[in-house]
Amino acid sequence: MKEFLSHHNIPFQYVDITAGMANLKAFLKYRDHRAEFADVRKEGRVGIPCTVVNEGELIIFGQPELSQLQ
Repeated sequence: MKEFLSHHNIPFQYVDITAGMANLKAFLKYRDHRAEFADVRKEGRVGIPCTVVNEGELIIFGQPELSQLQ
């Protein structure tokens, strides 16, 4: 995903959820409470990778379409 975003000159902040508890907790807050993750929770999956746009305005699973990010 980082390569895709960089290749298309889309600014992003990469967050490694394994780098510390704060990052993991921030991700789990989205995962445990957002409707976009309902199927993920139901299927017992983690929900990564995902792209969170503008502090949760949009959550995308898999590779996004460029139009979703511009």
